[in-house]
Amino acid sequence: MRLLELGIGMCAAALVVGVLAAPAQAAPAQAAPDRADADPAPLARDLRGAGWALKDTGKDVRFRGLAAVNRSTAWVAGSKGTVLRTVDGGRSWRDVSPPGAVAEGLEFRDIEAFDARRAVALSIGEGEASRVLRTEDGGATWTETFRNPDPRAFYDCLTFFDARHGLAMSDPVDGKFRILATDDGGRNWRVLPNAGMPEALPGEAGFAASGQCLVSSGPRDVWLATGGGAQARILHSADRGLTWQVAESTVPAGDPARGVFALAFRDRTRGLAVGGDYRTGQASPQAAAVSADGGRTWRRAATPPPAYRSGAAWFPYGAGTALAVGPTGTDVTTDGGRSWRSLEAGSFDTVDCAADAGCWAAGEKGRVARLERRR
Repeated sequence: MRLLELGIGMCAAALVVGVLAAPAQAAPAQAAPDRADADPAPLARDLRGAGWALKDTGKDVRFRGLAAVNRSTAWVAGSKGTVLRTVDGGRSWRDVSPPGAVAEGLEFRDIEAFDARRAVALSIGEGEASRVLRTEDGGATWTETFRNPDPRAFYDCLTFFDARHGLAMSDPVDGKFRILATDDGGRNWRVLPNAGMPEALPGEAGFAASGQCLVSSGPRDVWLATGGGAQARILHSADRGLTWQVAESTVPAGDPARGVFALAFRDRTRGLAVGGDYRTGQASPQAAAVSADGGRTWRRAATPPPAYRSGAAWFPYGAGTALAVGPTGTDVTTDGGRSWRSLEAGSFDTVDCAADAGCWAAGEKGRVARLERRR
């Protein structure tokens, strides 16, 4: 199923910027951060008194791809082939959109980046609209490293385990989700054999809503979220995508617009799932679930977010603290996803937090914000 007319894309193309440099490597010289950016712990562990501070991007496109490098540096990617980067905490943004992507109006949906210079981007769509692009110079130049040759495939999301190893996922082809792999930081890609992939349900696919339908933690573990079928399922692989185990989530499905839209894993055992029904005005009960065993089993949140949520991220301080975002607001949990409370209203599609508590959110009409303490 394709939901591109609403900007979701159930087999939607995912924009991904995959980190190509090891986190331990020093980032190249960039603009000096302001005093708030330099604060190593600017937010309280329970996020009391924190809120989103909007950063003017000068764009009106929808940003569903987001990579938080730190409080100073972030990448966003979205519609109309647009990719932006900031290195000064959002005070200014550089348009680093790939020239060909702008001309062709590619839809970027997921982005991963290790530093201010190296990134990998994935665009969504049927056939050749699904592409991977890579930069090593902060977006000054881009190299296309994959263009989908199969009209049946539709890539949604991408994730990296480390500087070299990464995966991208496509909606089912021949009855199974298709997995694309790289071992050289995104320079070359190959389709993995599907013998270890369970059969997809009728109508089952991924949502390219926030770049979080495929996520990893550690050197080998990866999870894939689904919707659209009779059940919203979560698949887990412990061997970088060669073999998969499947579990049912508690998030309602049974409709092309319902399912799990985003996953977040703090480590290889503790995970969150959020989603619901993305259609405006439709109720989304039980729109969050939590796992304590690496995704083998899931239980519903006792107090879930009040509406559909498309993005989630763990906050680096506090073992049980995480954020969830969607068109109607942002919610926070401090007990590992068992209960959620509203943080504030305002529309966002995706959220990401860096190790230094640099949390960013992005969404429609060029909206990008950084989480900051209210003054």
